[in-house]
Amino acid sequence: MDMEHHTGWGVLEQAAAMAQRDEAFALATVVWRQGPSSGKECNRAIVTASGEVHGWIGGACAEPVIVRHAREVLADGEPRLLLLGPADQITGEVREGTTVVPISCQSEGALEVFVEPVRPAPRVVVVGRSPMAHTLVDLVTALGWRATMVDGAAFSSADVPPNALVVVATQGHHDEEAVEQALAAEPGYVALVGSRKRGKAVLGYLADRGVAKERLDMVRVPAGLDLGHVSHREIAVCVLAELVQLRAAGELPASGLPAVGQPAEAVDPVCGMTVTADESGRPFEYQGHTYYFCCPGCRRAFSRDPASYVSDQSEEARC
Repeated sequence: MDMEHHTGWGVLEQAAAMAQRDEAFALATVVWRQGPSSGKECNRAIVTASGEVHGWIGGACAEPVIVRHAREVLADGEPRLLLLGPADQITGEVREGTTVVPISCQSEGALEVFVEPVRPAPRVVVVGRSPMAHTLVDLVTALGWRATMVDGAAFSSADVPPNALVVVATQGHHDEEAVEQALAAEPGYVALVGSRKRGKAVLGYLADRGVAKERLDMVRVPAGLDLGHVSHREIAVCVLAELVQLRAAGELPASGLPAVGQPAEAVDPVCGMTVTADESGRPFEYQGHTYYFCCPGCRRAFSRDPASYVSDQSEEARC
C-alpha cells in the first residue's frame, strides 16, 4: 500500500468512513514545516479518543505532542493550530490563536499542524408517540441532529447510545418505567415532559424503588425552557431550545465519545517536553522515582548522569 494512503487522501477516505459510522476523532494536518522534519505539508493523521493514530504527521518527537493536543481538541470541540519546534527556533511574531509547543528534537525542524475535531451530531432519543414527540423528532432532524423515536412500552436502556439525550414524552403511559430505563443507560441528559406535580410523583416512585438520588437529580422536569403558556406540540420547541442552550454552554457531552480518561503526563527531565507517563514514555527508575522521556536520546543522556538532571528539576518532572 502506498504512502499516500497513510498520509494524504487515504486518510481522508478513512475519516469519511469513520464519520459515516458516527465515530468521533480528531483530524491533524501538517500545514507548514521548516527545516528537516519527518512531517511534510499535507501529511494527515486521524487521532481517536483513545489516542490511536492512523496516518502520519511526524516522528517520535512531534507525534506524542500532537496526539495529546488532538485528544484535548476532541474533548472540548475546539480546533487548534499548533506550532511545534525548538524554543530557540520559534522566533518572530506568532499568529493569534496559535498554540506554541516547544519541543526538543535532534532534527531541529519545526511544524505547524491544524487539529480539528470531528464529532457526530447530538443524538436525541424521544420516548413516546404523542403529537409533541413527533414534533420534537421533526425539529431535531431539521436542526441536523439525529433523532430516534421509541414507544414507551418497548423502551429499554439498550435503546440509548453513549452520551445520547433522552426526552421521555410518554404522557402518563409508562412514565416511571421509561425514566428508570433512561437513567440506567447513564445518558448525557434526561427530561420528562409533564407537570411538576407529575414529575414529583414519578421521581418519588423511583426513589422508593431504590434509584439513587444523584441519578434522580439528573431528571429535568418539566422538560425544556419556560416559554410561557404553550400548546402541547409547542412544548417540543421548549425542549429543543433547552438542548441548544445547554450545548452552546458546553454542558452536554459529545456524542460518539467513549469514556476514556486522559493518560497521566510527566516532564522529560532532559529536554523539558511533556510526555505520556506510560511505557511509550520510555520509563527509567532512579532513587525510587520513575522518569519519562520523549526519545531514546533523552533517556540515554539521563541514564549516564541522572543526578545532574534531577538536581535542577522540580517535582513536576517526577511521576
